[in-house]
Amino acid sequence: MDEETTGALRRDAVGLREVLFQSVTAMAPAAAVAASIPAGAAFAGGSLPLAVLIALVACLFTASCVAELARELPAAGSVATYAARGLHPAIGFLVGWGYVFVEMLVPPLLLLQLGFTAAGTLHEEWSSYPADLWWPWSLAGAGVIAVAGYLGVRASARFGTVLGVFEIAVFLVFAVLLIGKAGDANTLSVFGTSHTADGHAGISGVFAGSVYTVLAFAGFEAAAPLAEETRDPRRTMRRAVLGAALGIGLFYVLTTYAMTVYFGPDRFAKFGASGAASWDGVARASFGLLWVLVFLAVINSTVANANACANVSTRTAFALARIRVLPRLLATLHPRHRSPVAGIALQTLVAVGAVLGLGFGYDPVTAFLLLATVIVTVVVGVYIVVNLACAGYFLRAGRTPVKPLRHLLFPVLGTAAFVPALLTAAGIPAFDFVTVLTPPVSYAGPIVGVWMAAGLVVLLLLIRRHPERIAETARVHLDTYDPTGDRQDGTVPR
Repeated sequence: MDEETTGALRRDAVGLREVLFQSVTAMAPAAAVAASIPAGAAFAGGSLPLAVLIALVACLFTASCVAELARELPAAGSVATYAARGLHPAIGFLVGWGYVFVEMLVPPLLLLQLGFTAAGTLHEEWSSYPADLWWPWSLAGAGVIAVAGYLGVRASARFGTVLGVFEIAVFLVFAVLLIGKAGDANTLSVFGTSHTADGHAGISGVFAGSVYTVLAFAGFEAAAPLAEETRDPRRTMRRAVLGAALGIGLFYVLTTYAMTVYFGPDRFAKFGASGAASWDGVARASFGLLWVLVFLAVINSTVANANACANVSTRTAFALARIRVLPRLLATLHPRHRSPVAGIALQTLVAVGAVLGLGFGYDPVTAFLLLATVIVTVVVGVYIVVNLACAGYFLRAGRTPVKPLRHLLFPVLGTAAFVPALLTAAGIPAFDFVTVLTPPVSYAGPIVGVWMAAGLVVLLLLIRRHPERIAETARVHLDTYDPTGDRQDGTVPR
């Protein structure tokens, strides 16, 4: 391999602010508030703020596990490395195999949303604009993301920071206005169980709403794959992961509370992602041109999320390619920007192909739902494995003292919180609030199954022919080792 391929990512390129917003934008806060979280209103109704608060606490358990592992194992392989060290290298490979796959599908998911949101809004304002002319916006977004990634992590992360600040600021201002206009309607009763939807009374409705809300937190771990490009990664990664989960979780609680008390808790079960009973509808009806800012914030959120997840997919692919469990080409770096250019090219091809193929094969909204189901199913499964890996790593580490709360109880609670979310995402009717999936969205399960089966075949071939490569999934490349194999900084041995 030449110098470009074998070289390292750019060290010390970004700091806490950039990697914090890498996780923040991967959570797509504006899009989550406007589109994802309202799905829980059908169950929690006006008690949705309580459901969001419960989801925040539940997600912090897993965020704590990721943060603990990110501090100990700062690696571009992130979740793959965590699973390899905490459980087994073979599990680490399968986690990486699945994680690269779905993270490469996140940009096309968001580009589809960018396309149909922009086209639908323009058609609503100017009927002469064709409602089905969505694809130019998606392709433009793909171009922007590719350029940002090509210019390197510093440019990409700073771009994401600017976008993240804008979308959060818009929704925070809107939330304050809603609370002010609600006046005497402001009430803490929305943090109780008295406003749940018909047919979902009490805590069961709140629980159902929280399961759907948990899915809006996906992405808090997105800072971790930038560890090898971050200053003081052991400290920075932990702060970024926990800071994003907690900060955006509180943002979700505040914005959901604001809209609930303004719209009316007892009729909030009818609130959704579109129409008059939505963030866009309320902004149009009551706040004049403010709706334009809400629209731009959601558009902004799709681009920022796609940008962050492109960073995740290309860094994870780079980490697996340099140990040659993925094609070596994906470890190729730009000689100046130190960006994984082959991975960026592949990410762009996948994005454009999925957007146009699925968008025209079905329609952009149906394609969005199919990709979202594939992605969330795998990502939630990865979170469960990482919870288990956290407990396994610290029980096996030896030199690092086990903290029962962080290293044992939190992994159990995090796993318990995400199992219902996994069943919901996969459409498995273990609970009465789970919606059974219909074609083509129901194809998500077979797609995931085929991909993971292919990964298992690759794993078996590698174990037979190159077992040392599978063992390398547990390697932390930033570490310095002495001849005995122990880390010279005196912490956990390899």
